[in-house]
Amino acid sequence: MAALARWCYRHRLVVLLLWVGALFGLGFSASTAGTDYANVFSLPNTDSKKAYDLMEKAFPARAGDTDTVVWKVDEGTVRDSDVRSRIQPALDEIAKMKGVGSVAGPYAGPEGAAQISRDGRIAYAQVTFTDQANAVPKELVEDVVDTAQGAERDGLEVELGGQAIQRVQEPPAGLAEMVGLAAAAIVLFLAFGSLFAMLLPIGVAIFGVGTGMFSTQLLSHVTDIPDLAPLLASLIGLGVGIDYALFIVTRHRKGILRGLDPEESAVIALNTSGRAVLFAGGTVCIALAGMLVTNLRFLDGVVIGTSLTVVLSVLAATTLLPALLGFLGPRVLSRRQRRRLAAGGTSRSSEAESGGGPEEEKASGLAARWSTGVQRRPRTIAVLALAVMAVLALPVLSLRLGATDQGNDDTTTTTRQAYDLLAEGFGPGFNGPLQVVVSDGDTTALVKDIEDTAGVARVAALPPAQGVTVIQVVPTTSPQSEETDTLIDTLRDDVIPDAGAEAHVGGVTAVSKDFATVTGDRLPLFIATIIGLGFLLLLVAFRSLVVPLTAAVMNLIAAAASFGVLVAVFQWGWGLDLLGLGKEGPINAFLPVIMLSLLFGLSMDYQVFLVSRMHEEWVHTRDNARAVRVGLAETSRVINSAALIMVCVFLAFVLSGDSGGAMAGVGLAAAVALDAFILRTALVPAAMHLLGNANWWLPDRLEKRLPHLAVEPKEEPTAAEEPARGEGGSASVVHGFVRDPDGHPVEGAAVTLMSKGGRQLDRVTSLADGSYILSVPSPGTYLLSTTAPAYASRARQLTVADEPLVLDVELADLSEDGVDAVN
Repeated sequence: MAALARWCYRHRLVVLLLWVGALFGLGFSASTAGTDYANVFSLPNTDSKKAYDLMEKAFPARAGDTDTVVWKVDEGTVRDSDVRSRIQPALDEIAKMKGVGSVAGPYAGPEGAAQISRDGRIAYAQVTFTDQANAVPKELVEDVVDTAQGAERDGLEVELGGQAIQRVQEPPAGLAEMVGLAAAAIVLFLAFGSLFAMLLPIGVAIFGVGTGMFSTQLLSHVTDIPDLAPLLASLIGLGVGIDYALFIVTRHRKGILRGLDPEESAVIALNTSGRAVLFAGGTVCIALAGMLVTNLRFLDGVVIGTSLTVVLSVLAATTLLPALLGFLGPRVLSRRQRRRLAAGGTSRSSEAESGGGPEEEKASGLAARWSTGVQRRPRTIAVLALAVMAVLALPVLSLRLGATDQGNDDTTTTTRQAYDLLAEGFGPGFNGPLQVVVSDGDTTALVKDIEDTAGVARVAALPPAQGVTVIQVVPTTSPQSEETDTLIDTLRDDVIPDAGAEAHVGGVTAVSKDFATVTGDRLPLFIATIIGLGFLLLLVAFRSLVVPLTAAVMNLIAAAASFGVLVAVFQWGWGLDLLGLGKEGPINAFLPVIMLSLLFGLSMDYQVFLVSRMHEEWVHTRDNARAVRVGLAETSRVINSAALIMVCVFLAFVLSGDSGGAMAGVGLAAAVALDAFILRTALVPAAMHLLGNANWWLPDRLEKRLPHLAVEPKEEPTAAEEPARGEGGSASVVHGFVRDPDGHPVEGAAVTLMSKGGRQLDRVTSLADGSYILSVPSPGTYLLSTTAPAYASRARQLTVADEPLVLDVELADLSEDGVDAVN
């Protein structure tokens, strides 16, 4: 990793040009080829799939998308001449448009009479395009909408529904991404205080997500990828891309503040935090790949798009980022930090939370105070955190999977108003009719039995074709209601078998129900798979049974609480009007699988960055309380900053115009917020304090058989240290006095010797006369840090030869510059 980072740093222009070429090359190819997304809901061995296969054989599918024009009069009927004289010319004009195959209206003879409601106040016409919804030109759809709604007048309302119509009322493409990037930029600027440092993670994320999205678009021509895949890919790609760059940049800034050369600092950052990023990215991809065990073809394309984007985001963070760091040099620091560095040498940054090597324990700052508070009251904090998560998880007991439709759109949209008008004029079930496909048996008897079934509004048998008859069944309830699901079960289990017919129940509503059932049945296997894989990864990484077990339990708690939030918002409707997300309904059936994959992958990231620092401290001190306290204090700030960025990015997808994307955005934002701010900040460290040394227990037999995997390996000796050690240099010491500006001794000052990479080598406290003595392992270049209450911290670089080095340290009063260089 170090060699790759150094090469990218030194050949930064080549690396940048390669990435720019890849981005623009893929973008040009994708725009030229277009998209060919396909939503393939293949559900083998389900009743709706059997019905679909029979219908496809007997009735070849129409080539284009069919949308609906609906109109309603306040007075009179839609048959009145003044209404007809306004609507029919508009329908005729639409029929003449290039790209429109046919228009079937209610005024076209007896066959159109069924398209007028019983009270005569509502009617509809069907517009069939020559292409599928995704391929219909947006300009054509806008012309259809404008022409139809141009027939409106006082007392005559015209609305339109359908997939093609829904596309033109979505927000501009990229709006959600732009809002998410803007929010992330604000958080990064507040965290870094530097414009250049803020732009680095944003730029890396743009390159990673851009190449991932264009690649996914090109792959849609060779495999089935749903149209939801690029939205989810950009959502997860922006989140992990910014976060991974954030971890590396934070580590790099810390190295420069310690006095390292920018190139050396970048190499160390990539060789430590960069390796953690590789591990974290791998866990996200493994969690995403867990979706494959569900054997749902719809999710295969989602796995391809999201995993590819994550891989490219990791690649950008480990190759493009060091190149950009080379262009910026010390400008990755804020102006104040650069001035202090130029004036007084090195200093230790408060940004050590990125998970560096063992540092001296810091006793100031909000993070340190919170960490100490968790250690003092672990039971109280654990109980409170569990109580909060339990309350949020309660709604999950009412979770009902299904599918959203245009009835869930915002009430201001024409698609939602058309949906409501059809339900008003023809019944709630008209928006989701069932199709009973009969291949053998007495169709007439079956029709009569269906008519006598509770919950059925209308039944109509279409003329048979190739021995197959389709019976259209309109329920009395809406497609998303539980009563409609019950009707489907009644038809399949009772009505059809009793009639002695060979028939299957299909249609969009039945497919959605079967998809939800299949997903629910396979969910336990899926959860067990991703939890098991995560357990094994953490077991190998931290060589402990309790740490991965704790992580698995925390992931389940986070999943339950986040789905509780989803149920409360989208199923119960709490806050939907505030968010402008339309009407309440069931949770999309595919969402649990997708959300759990992303949640387990992202939560694993935070677990790795948190526990790796604790584990590093444990290895050096064998003190669990100190390891947990220091690990939490030094990683909580960067983890919380990363989580806040993720929350901003995910919530921005409420603006995507896609109900599935909005659900995923809200659910993932809730999951990440709860995971980072409650679980990793409170419950995990509290539990680890209560468990004590058992956190790190591993049976000896298992210890010997497990492979060794270092998430963040120990820093290799720097060039300055290596020759001296190679010469067999012996240990030496650094000693002297710590004094204030007046020459008085400073008692109790913490004096720490570190490697150039920041790894702690020795630490002592000055005596009453201010004296100290530190052990030096061998001749070389080191960092010496000195901190004391009421004094500005001091750090400097020193070179130790074979002889002891005498070094007196003078600490300035904190009030002199008002800034503590360390804390």
